[in-house]
Amino acid sequence: MEKSFTLNELAVLVEGEVVGDGNLQISGLNGIDYADAGEITFITSAKKTGQLAGCKASACIVPMECADLDLPCIRVQNPDLAAAVIHNHLLEVKFEAQGVVQPTHIGNKCSIPDEVTIGPMVCIGDRVTIGERVLIYPGVVLGSDTVIGDDTVLHANVSVAQGSIIGKRVMIHANASIGSDGFGYATDQSGNHVKKPQVGNVQIDDDVDIGANSCVDRAAFGTTRIRRGVKIDNQVMVAHNVDVGENSILVGQVGIAGSTSLGRNVVLGAKAGLAGHLKIEDRVMVAGMGGVHTNLKAGTVVGGVPAIDIKKWGKATASYARLPEMRKDLKKLRRDVDKLLDFINNSGGETDRERKEE
Repeated sequence: MEKSFTLNELAVLVEGEVVGDGNLQISGLNGIDYADAGEITFITSAKKTGQLAGCKASACIVPMECADLDLPCIRVQNPDLAAAVIHNHLLEVKFEAQGVVQPTHIGNKCSIPDEVTIGPMVCIGDRVTIGERVLIYPGVVLGSDTVIGDDTVLHANVSVAQGSIIGKRVMIHANASIGSDGFGYATDQSGNHVKKPQVGNVQIDDDVDIGANSCVDRAAFGTTRIRRGVKIDNQVMVAHNVDVGENSILVGQVGIAGSTSLGRNVVLGAKAGLAGHLKIEDRVMVAGMGGVHTNLKAGTVVGGVPAIDIKKWGKATASYARLPEMRKDLKKLRRDVDKLLDFINNSGGETDRERKEE
């Protein structure tokens, strides 16, 4: 059944100010180009009001400084955030437990409440503890001694290896691997690689999102830790004994080598790579494809390989784009210098310096 809320009710959610008909019913949120009657859209800047021309939305979320429009609005400090809050509210669905759908394998001494939905072809090991209102899609594998917190969602074919601890309200998308062995080997004199046992575990705290096909390896000893509120994109690699600080963001294809620790609110751009055993402090930002090989102080913003201060990297990148032209100029300058030297060496006359010395 489609839900709807008045503009006034939605404004309360985001501490916004209604302009126009506050009793207008809204049943959905959509982008400017896709919104239809009964839906609300949003713009992130007052400069973008022109984009609303021809928009079919019934209302709009706008910045506080935005002038009056031809349609009802909710004025807020942060339209992007407000849109996310309202959209989630409109899409919220009450959990309806369907129990355990067969065929499913459940091991010995497991703790599974009635209020869960566990899809078909799920394999659950021994002594697994699952919280209330957990949703597990088909093909998920939970190793023995794992713990899954309340309101967590595991999408299709997620693998959670033995001893892993997953917190509350965690979202793990399809084919992610939690708790696989870390990559550790010792090499003998003949060049043969001997595997180092990985006997630690993984702990994922509350309100973490992990994207499809991402991997979080178990620790060699101790715990690989993903702390509260971390958001991990698709195809991200987190190695053994890494500690990712609260509310950090790891964008697609990031790779973090073993035993590196990240502070709070760190942002790693797409394909950024971090070497092992580093300390990355709070609020560090690494541009996409940046390669980090040293510790970084709080608030540092870097880019490039090896990663350097973002402003220096920007200047270096601009210079790199001009290298063909600079190379051409350099070749011309060398030819001119060679001609000048030939002239001086072959003139047979005195130089200005020699005349002054006389």
